[in-house]
Order: sequence, then structure tokens, then C-alpha cells
Amino acid sequence: MVVRNVESIDSAELQEFLTTIRTVYGYDFTEYAEASIKRRSLYFMNARGIGTVRELTTRLLADEHLFGEFLENLSVTVTEMFRDPAFYRCLREKVVKRLATYPFIKIWVAGCATGEEVYSVAILLKEEGLLNRSLIYATDINQQSLIHAREGIFPLELMKIYTLNYQKAGGKEDFSSYYVAQYNAALMDRSLRNNVVFAPHNLAIDQSFNEFHLILCRNVLIYFNQKLQNQVINLFYDSLCMFGTLALGTRESLLFTDRHGCFDPVDSKQKVFMKMR
Repeated sequence: MVVRNVESIDSAELQEFLTTIRTVYGYDFTEYAEASIKRRSLYFMNARGIGTVRELTTRLLADEHLFGEFLENLSVTVTEMFRDPAFYRCLREKVVKRLATYPFIKIWVAGCATGEEVYSVAILLKEEGLLNRSLIYATDINQQSLIHAREGIFPLELMKIYTLNYQKAGGKEDFSSYYVAQYNAALMDRSLRNNVVFAPHNLAIDQSFNEFHLILCRNVLIYFNQKLQNQVINLFYDSLCMFGTLALGTRESLLFTDRHGCFDPVDSKQKVFMKMR
């Protein structure tokens, strides 16, 4: 029997399953938003004819390859280059000048998924003359997504959308100069990733690993419960230098976190904040 709806997944059984996954594989989803976990687990189960959470547990523990597919399903995010162009215009107009005052710039794109945001940031830095003295750390929990991001190959059909986003974001060049079209794919210019380090990082359990001038974590916190959101904001606080910049997604907030009073808004609408204390 295949699970048909989210309500048929028992919360206690789900938590037991997530605890088992944490113990065996080291991936902690116990503090992720329950509704999101249930929905994505349901999709995975229905697609593979798995009828119960108990059966899902048994199959994932017996098959590491299947677990990799499950992990990819849980961590998939919808993204595109220069998504929310007003945000990138904000970075260009309100953040870049401060970044330019540092002799060497360290940036963390947390939850980078398949890399669209990483390349967007690299292009912006290049146009502002800062890429050569910047180092971008691009991290994600999903190893397959990181491989895709490192390759820098995207469907050619999406370039029209990305070009329009880029133009709205204040782009200064011809966007087609940043990639080479091959068959039905667009290969991003290698110079854009020369200063990028792609690495796995689990926001739920991993610690700070450097001090940064800018951290971007957009549309990731919405998948976490309040406890984990607070934990991650503390992680970002510890990872930012004084007067460093934190960028969140438009539906995300510092409210109800320990560090709410430690940041001042750079742009409240675009959810860009500066560490002030």
C-alpha cells in the first residue's frame, strides 16, 4: 500500500525515522520543518511504491545509493541565476562598496544547491572589479548538487530567463559573454569559479569554519523549525566579522532569534543585515 497523503505519516514515527537516519548516516533532519519533511518524504515514497515509513527506513538502511537519492530529494531547492533581481541590485548598490574596503574578501554561499547563486555573485564581483581578490565558499549538504555546481553547466533554454534577471539586477555586460553554448547546454566561464571552493557542509550539525565579510543563505531557513533557525543564525553570527553582511531570503527573518539585536538592516525589504555588535 502506498502512502497517499501527508496526514497518513505519523509525526512520532517520522521523528523516529529521522533519528535513525541521523544515527546511521550522520545527516540530521530532526529540526527541519515537519510539513516540508513529510511532503518530500511522501513524494519520494509514492514515486518508488513505498507504503510506510517503516518500509522506507528498512530500504534506506539497506541501500546507500537509494539513501543518496532520498537525500537529494530532501535537499532540492528551486533556484535560478540572479533570482530576485532587486536583491542583487541591493548588493551592488549597498554592499559592494564596503566589501571593496577589504584587501581580501571572504564570502560564504550557504546552501548553494546547484550553484546558480554562486555564479551570480561571481559575475557581480567580477563586474565590480573584486573577484580576483575574493574567495567564495559554496557549501551544501547535497553532494550531487555540489558536483553539478562545480561543473557549471546549465540548460541553455534557461539562459533567456537568467539574462532578463541579470539585466534587471543592474548587469553591466552582455550576459552571453559569461557562458559558452554547446548543444543544449550553457557552460559557465571557468574564470567565474577559479575563486570558488565547493565543499559539503551541514548547517544542522557542522560548525563555523572561517570568518567572512558576506554570508548569503537565501530561502534555506524556511525549511527549518524555529529552533534550528536560531541555531543557524548563531552560526552565521559567529562566522561573520564585525560589520559583516548577512543576506537572507525574502520570507526569512532574524526575529525570534538570539541575535536579532546584533544586526542592523542594510535593506529591510531585501533582508540584508549588518553585524553591529
